[in-house]
Amino acid sequence: MKRGSSIGIFLLVCLFAYFSNGKDTQVNTYAQSQSQEKLIDAYNNQKSDVMVQIRAKVIKLLRDDNQGSRHQRFIIKLKTGQTILVAHNIDLAKKITSLKKGDTIEIKGEYEWNAKGGVIHWTHHDPKGYHEGGWIKHNQKTYK
Repeated sequence: MKRGSSIGIFLLVCLFAYFSNGKDTQVNTYAQSQSQEKLIDAYNNQKSDVMVQIRAKVIKLLRDDNQGSRHQRFIIKLKTGQTILVAHNIDLAKKITSLKKGDTIEIKGEYEWNAKGGVIHWTHHDPKGYHEGGWIKHNQKTYK
């Protein structure tokens, strides 16, 4: 009898994990779709301080900015064609050493408008806890 109940519990855990992952993916996709719309609106209306969560392709790696707080910099391209500079603070979060041109990343951060397409920063935690934290997901690892 113990073996049968153990198998039953195992199956329930597997089903829960399967259906939970599906819901997370749906919510994640919805959040990214909403953020794409927020980004388009922010760029068209020159808005800044907009938290977004998107998936995009890395199209160019830039040298790190080592003036003041150090930032890993790269350019991403959205499905809409818009390009955005990402400034990832590597004094507060780990550098993404495996990042390559052509990689797809998921990113949560704060968008700041500029005429070149904008910048996403705050891709890290806030050590003081005042600002909503962000992150970058690359190759199934989260950098925050």
